[in-house]
Amino acid sequence: MIDAKKAITKFLAGAALALLTGLAAPALAASEVKAVVNGTAITSGDVAKRQAFLRLQRTKADAKTAQEQLVDEALKRQEVARVRMSVSQQDVDASFARFSSGNKLSPEQMSQILDRAGVGVDHFKSFIAVQMSWPRVVNARYGSTSRLSNYDLVSRMMQNNKQKPVTTEYMLQQIIFVIPQAKRGAITGKRKGEAEASRSKFPGCDQAKVFAATMRDVSVRDLGRLLAPEIPPDWKPLVEQAKGNTTGTRVTDKGVEYLAICSQRQVSDDQAAEMVFRQEDLDKSKAGKDASPENENSKKYLDELRKKAQIAYR
Repeated sequence: MIDAKKAITKFLAGAALALLTGLAAPALAASEVKAVVNGTAITSGDVAKRQAFLRLQRTKADAKTAQEQLVDEALKRQEVARVRMSVSQQDVDASFARFSSGNKLSPEQMSQILDRAGVGVDHFKSFIAVQMSWPRVVNARYGSTSRLSNYDLVSRMMQNNKQKPVTTEYMLQQIIFVIPQAKRGAITGKRKGEAEASRSKFPGCDQAKVFAATMRDVSVRDLGRLLAPEIPPDWKPLVEQAKGNTTGTRVTDKGVEYLAICSQRQVSDDQAAEMVFRQEDLDKSKAGKDASPENENSKKYLDELRKKAQIAYR
């Protein structure tokens, strides 16, 4: 699996150089279908954009490599849609804006780089969306299976002076101010205001569903017990920074959401120890200190999708 942060960072270095040196995209010929993945067409125009993307990364940029990357992304995108775990367009736009700002560029300047290099904003944002969504699907599929054995737990605790690590246990509810897709542009601001106003009046988790019933198109979902390492990255900072019994709001693909913190306490049981140790292993793999099981699971998952897929090359 491509590491999104590394791939995007590497992309920027080449893209900025392309802009400074005046590198322009070659003229594109009439687009034709090069592959069909479960009914989704990949055109020669798509392949050309991916080749431009690869060139900016200073990596192999032949048509076959570009085409196979796009086939993999099509399979991932289809699976993300099937299990309904896609990040929202707002999340993608926010990531693009943060990426631009972090490199002292406005989104408009970044768009100029992308267009001039022959990649295009839509192609790049599509890449970002897959990179953000796919790990969620992989974690949902394999996260609970990569358990540490009792022997592993004892061994790790021996390394930790025979002490089980401590983490925070949360009981959470998800409060969703639903926004129909067709009305996102028109009412998102209004719904965000309503969600923010409701936080100060939130009566607690026991009365949450009664409270939601007094408002229009508001739903409550019980998330149950979550340990700190299990909280999704999008929510983790909001939970940790929460003051009172609710987090700040987020705009998601469902609408405007916040989490209600029903209770929290410090725990050090076997499950907590396992979660802490697994998070430590994940942090090490991200730092390049160990082989990443997430990458292995991603490859396994993608191989399964390829075997079941109908892929036709033209």
